[in-house]
Amino acid sequence: MESQLIVAIVRNEMFKNVEGRLKGMGVKGITVSDVKGYGEFTNYFNKDMMANHTQIEVFADKSKVDEIVAAIMEAAHTNFPGDGIVAVLPVEKLYHIRTMSIAQPDTI
Repeated sequence: MESQLIVAIVRNEMFKNVEGRLKGMGVKGITVSDVKGYGEFTNYFNKDMMANHTQIEVFADKSKVDEIVAAIMEAAHTNFPGDGIVAVLPVEKLYHIRTMSIAQPDTI
């Protein structure tokens, strides 16, 4: 099994759309964090210029990555600066702590 990590940073108000799309696709698990930062979009109304966003992490089998990325981008797209980004990173090994064994494709 080849796993990859998908990291998406999306507008807070678009998170429910993304979550619904991923659940509808049968994605078995996601990790969600509140984050702030700036890049293409800078919040000039905040003293530190940071914008609040939601970060979503998904471990996926390599064969499903393109489909998941496309779903995230479609669900989060507003066509305005600050829509966010999606990155795909390689995962060398992925272990389940409970079983103390390498994760199998049907468990991620």
